[in-house]
Amino acid sequence: MAQLALYRKYRSQTFEDLIGQDHVVRTIQNALNSGRTAQTFLFTGPRGTGKTSSARLLAKALNCDKGTSGTPCNVCDQCVMITAGSHPDVIEMDAASDSGVDDVREKIVDIVSYAPMLGRYKVFIIDEVHDLSPKAFDALLKTVEEPPPHLVFILATTEFNKVPATIRSRCQKYEFHRASMKNLCDRLLFVCNAEGVTAEPAAISAIARMADGGYRDALTLLEQAILVSDGQISVDIVYDQLGLVSEQAVDELLIAIQIGDVPKIINLLEEIIRTGRDPRSLLESMLHRLADLTRAIYQVSSDGNDATRESSLHEIAARLGKGFLIEVRTALAEAHKIIRDISLPRLWLESDLIRLATQGTAAPAEAKATPRVVAQAPVARVAPPVVTPMEAEPAVVEAKAVVQTEEAPVAEESKAPVTRSEQRDVASDWDRLWNALPMNPNTGMPSMHKMKLKSAQLVSDDGEKLVVAMDREMDLIWFQENAGRMKFVLDSLATIGRAGTKIEFILEKKNDNRVMESEAVELPLEGVKLEKLVRDVFKLSDSREEDLG
Repeated sequence: MAQLALYRKYRSQTFEDLIGQDHVVRTIQNALNSGRTAQTFLFTGPRGTGKTSSARLLAKALNCDKGTSGTPCNVCDQCVMITAGSHPDVIEMDAASDSGVDDVREKIVDIVSYAPMLGRYKVFIIDEVHDLSPKAFDALLKTVEEPPPHLVFILATTEFNKVPATIRSRCQKYEFHRASMKNLCDRLLFVCNAEGVTAEPAAISAIARMADGGYRDALTLLEQAILVSDGQISVDIVYDQLGLVSEQAVDELLIAIQIGDVPKIINLLEEIIRTGRDPRSLLESMLHRLADLTRAIYQVSSDGNDATRESSLHEIAARLGKGFLIEVRTALAEAHKIIRDISLPRLWLESDLIRLATQGTAAPAEAKATPRVVAQAPVARVAPPVVTPMEAEPAVVEAKAVVQTEEAPVAEESKAPVTRSEQRDVASDWDRLWNALPMNPNTGMPSMHKMKLKSAQLVSDDGEKLVVAMDREMDLIWFQENAGRMKFVLDSLATIGRAGTKIEFILEKKNDNRVMESEAVELPLEGVKLEKLVRDVFKLSDSREEDLG
């Protein structure tokens, strides 16, 4: 005989067992105690949060022979039959499979006029009610609008917006919330103790995170882990069963991306893929970890129960830094969105992680093609206003884009841009400024300011102002959106003896198109022109008869 699933075995049998839905329990019990219960209820919320269990509890409370204060006794004949699913007056209908108008007429409309056989109320529980067809809703509408006194409808749905407004307006609505991490962990520990299983706190936390607020999902994942655990659930077992990547491997991968260690990125990725993890699950694991690290670095309180993991989160988050976490999280979210359409996801993910490590975190979808124009067209530059140390207060500085044009000679178009090392005589102060930018004190690696200015080129230096060209728009916007970042650069400029010098960042978009020169093609000679050319070549006279005679 098949064993009963954990989510059915530990289904809530009293309102006190319904964890995390206190607002629903309190309202329903108040209505039951006052005798002012509605005849149509609409339970809405994410899957696995207790909607169907609450519907059965409400059916018990309405028909219980011994219960008081809105709480079913669970021992009378009415409660026992409802728990077993054999009560003739409690009819459950799954709208996902019985969605037609004939189903509604046969199971509801045709029998609503009959009085209850055993209980005080005839209760209809319609699960996933949003799957009913429009005609089925029309057939149900009249009964829901004016039900007989002995009839109660309990409609449950995960997609409230799909329920017609005509039905919603006639229901008393209850919203079920996702479970918190603490509630899920407590419930999992309770089930583990009841089943005689021990589990590591990290394993319980991993299952709770993957359940995404659903009690049923959490118990299903726990049951899967119990089957291979031999009574001891470790975090490695959970990762293997759920197809996740360990947090340690994700942390090593993130640090390798930050320091630009390409060989380590490739080796880690090969090792992870070799264990059976696909690129999509790797991205999901990285995004989950980045979400936890972001909460840790911004000191958002966590309701987890693993102190060791919380300490590790704060340590890794401080090492990576806020800017890196936010930018990499954004880039990986974009990658997760488009990887489903990639034909070679493993190779694509490898190249994308290498790009993040070597070129920054601009998402591939953000790369925009520069319009091609004639070579003689001026080079467009977008520049923010010049900011001095006295003007760098956040309340004063306004980042306004200024479009400048500069004639670009045709002869210089194919000339490669001058790098920092090739213009030492001209850009010595710019080199000194870049070298003066401090390193990240937490990681010992280049700071975000230093990384953003790594590929910038000095355009001019008149002694009072440095004009610096940046080749990536996202780097320019990074300085524009926060005046404090510009002030940081100006302060560093003062440390090399250029206090009071202004600095202007511009975006230089280079046009590399080439216009094909039209080739002159002569038409073949004919008629009078051909005749004249023959005369000139052979020195013929004007009289055709004499010369050709």
